[in-house]
Amino acid sequence: MTVEPDLFTAAAEDRQEKDPASSPLAVRMRPRTLDEVVGQQHLLKPGSPLRRLVGDGDGGPAGASSVILWGPPGIGKTTLAYVVSKATNKRFVELSAITAGVKEVRAVIDGARRAVGGYGKETVLFLDEIHRFSKAQQDSLLPAVENRWVTLIAATTENPYFSIISPLLSRSLLLTLEPLTDDDLRGLMARALTGERGLGGAVTLPEDAEAHLLRVAGGDARRALTALEAAAGAAIAKGEPEITLQTVEETVDRAAVKYDRDGDQHYDVASALIKSIRGSDVDAALHYLARMIEAGEDPRFIARRLMISASEDIGLADPNALPIAVAAAQAVAMIGFPEAALTLSHATIALALAPKSNAATTAIGAALADVRGGLAGQVPPHLRDGHYKGAAKLGHAQGYVYPHDVPGGIAAQQYAPDTIHGKHYYEPTRYGAEARYADVVERVRARLKGDE
Repeated sequence: MTVEPDLFTAAAEDRQEKDPASSPLAVRMRPRTLDEVVGQQHLLKPGSPLRRLVGDGDGGPAGASSVILWGPPGIGKTTLAYVVSKATNKRFVELSAITAGVKEVRAVIDGARRAVGGYGKETVLFLDEIHRFSKAQQDSLLPAVENRWVTLIAATTENPYFSIISPLLSRSLLLTLEPLTDDDLRGLMARALTGERGLGGAVTLPEDAEAHLLRVAGGDARRALTALEAAAGAAIAKGEPEITLQTVEETVDRAAVKYDRDGDQHYDVASALIKSIRGSDVDAALHYLARMIEAGEDPRFIARRLMISASEDIGLADPNALPIAVAAAQAVAMIGFPEAALTLSHATIALALAPKSNAATTAIGAALADVRGGLAGQVPPHLRDGHYKGAAKLGHAQGYVYPHDVPGGIAAQQYAPDTIHGKHYYEPTRYGAEARYADVVERVRARLKGDE
């Protein structure tokens, strides 16, 4: 390696500042100060660690020599690192763990040490995708962090407690970035449309086209600006004063899905998804799932609906349905879109094809109705707590039969209050695995009554 990596970075920055029009819109609109950063307000309030890191506030620079930015793609991790370097007047060097190795990291560190000794300027090393570095590669960063030869700002989309070595994590300030909201992206696009660094008011963006761009972006600022730039270019080429929905569809090669995440479409399509699963129509269920994904629905909302469906419509007919839905929800929370679409498809197919039973749903509904109707009778004395002094005098726990002392583990005694004694809430079906529970519950109820 004959040229230090930071020289490439410095040259790129110079080109962007001298000729911003030749740079992509996402680059031109990159914030230059913390006040221009979109979203992440929990990290940008006065006195926050990030403000202190750049010396903005009474606390002075933060004590950590390393910062780890954790969050999904496209929400500003690189931008924050760049802003920190500018605000602190430090050299900015960007490396990606995908392409760089220990050799490149050491070259940057050596350059940083020479820069401090030569002209007293410190270096910010931004290392993207740090979770892709092996343990040995992460170890190579420790001397530079420990001795503060560089200010390391590392970015990761993976849980740092699993993907980053403990010595580096313990020496770092961990900042969790939150997904950008539609309002965040809406403000960013508005700034790009009118700002001098952006499109300078060359075109306008109607509400329907804006909504489609927001869905296409999926919470990713870079994707939003890239799509906006392409659509604006197409509109200008056609001599149109505004970016129409048709132009956006043609430019991004993606049809606009009629779906309002806060209105009827949100609830109607979600309802159709669940009813298709309940009806065992796997193809219809996948269609509605695809519509929700394509429209940019929150994957966590979809996963929650699937968990509810697993208990409401399947229950014990397939005891694996709920674990599959819960696992899907956990996976979705960890990976996000676009890969989360695979997990949601997996769970949707499994639930749609599972045997169905609403016995658990009707059982708790009937029990709740009785309780709300005033049938919450007294707990039988032999079931009451008998562990405190004086309980025996009250007759509490007297006559209770310990089931484990009885052959078969079921004692013939009353458990329910007198008000509902003998009522049956759970009526199992003969579908799927619940057929086994139907046989079991008949035998258990007979034993409880002393009929066996």
